[in-house]
Amino acid sequence: MLTLPQGKDKITPDDIEKNIGISKDYNVFELNKALAEKNVLKANQIINHFGKNPSENPMPKIIGSLYYFFSKVLGYHFVKTKNDRELAAAIKINSRMAWQYKNASKKYTPNKLARIIGYLREYDLKSKGINNVGTPDSELLRELIFKILH
Repeated sequence: MLTLPQGKDKITPDDIEKNIGISKDYNVFELNKALAEKNVLKANQIINHFGKNPSENPMPKIIGSLYYFFSKVLGYHFVKTKNDRELAAAIKINSRMAWQYKNASKKYTPNKLARIIGYLREYDLKSKGINNVGTPDSELLRELIFKILH
């Protein structure tokens, strides 16, 4: 409340972003959502933001989030029930997010998901210097997202 202009009594997401730097549009959750929808433009906007702000979203955090998401999408393919509540319990997600996994499962086959998990492993190692002699994380992330989407 101390940073709000005089006369303004409500805090908005824009106020939060301006004062503490957390963007509602550029975070790992929005990246997962963009990838689930295969929204190439949005995914690239997000990773470009990440590249400009590497300390906000380090590579291990991004890869961890992507692994969690895509491993759950892979699990979705092997759950017998497609009821949102039972599905959520089976793959251990919040039932309100089941729609996102359901939509992603329509866009990614189990074979593609297995390749994606392999890419995540490969780029995790590259980000730690294994089989990589100096490619910046921003470029590694760009390559990884390209491979996931295509």
